Amino acid sequence: MCGICGCGEGLTHSHDEQHEHDHSHDHHHHDHDHSHGAEHAHAPGLTQARMVQIEQDILAKNNRYADENRHYFSQRGMLALNLVSSPGSGKTTLLTETISRLKEEYAIGVIEGDQQTARDADRIRATGVPALQINTGKGCHLDAHRVGHALESLNLPNHSLLFIENVGNLVCPSAFDLGEAHKVVILSVTEGEDKPIKYPDMFHAADLMILNKTDLLPYLDFDSAECIRYAKQVNPRIKVLSLSAKTGEGMESWLKWLRAELELQRIEYA
Repeated sequence: MCGICGCGEGLTHSHDEQHEHDHSHDHHHHDHDHSHGAEHAHAPGLTQARMVQIEQDILAKNNRYADENRHYFSQRGMLALNLVSSPGSGKTTLLTETISRLKEEYAIGVIEGDQQTARDADRIRATGVPALQINTGKGCHLDAHRVGHALESLNLPNHSLLFIENVGNLVCPSAFDLGEAHKVVILSVTEGEDKPIKYPDMFHAADLMILNKTDLLPYLDFDSAECIRYAKQVNPRIKVLSLSAKTGEGMESWLKWLRAELELQRIEYA
């Protein structure tokens, strides 16, 4: 948990955001403690109970912002997805390939979370859709407060599809609700089959697991069935899709899922 690992130290906005601080969340820098209590986390005399309380306070504040974000999406019939994974899973490639297939059907926006640089946001913008970069500095996850500000800047139309590409990390993002409809965890076949049981909180929090880079399976010692079994063990309700963003194999099932979820949001909005 971030109150212990100190990931929030140095959390900053990217200058790429260019947003105004007039969001309904009343997001002011002093109102959200991005240090997560880290300066005290390893200090002598700080009890375990106090550290737990710090964590609970952080999450409670985040959840209030997440509820406001969720209301924002609901009022506009928007589908917001929180994409999470380890670094190198192919999230950004999956995202660019998805956008290229759907941008003529839907209004799409992207919030990019990364510790440094705007390289991924630049890749997204090259597809022709708006993307806003949030650089987290030492922070290892996005939070609902920052996402709320990003929504102001993007100002997407009703019925939009919003992808939130979280920082590459399978630990802290599992605990931070951003107001999304679903967490989607992307796992590359170049990773271990046991990732779901090594990081159970993330796979338990996700509604969908995408097994990516399946075009590499002939060259790897990766047991897809075992990986899926582990995921179902952690989260019996999780849905699993296997695909290759590079070759396009299996992409249609992912697109079908997205269309169905967006239609649900539109029905609820109506």
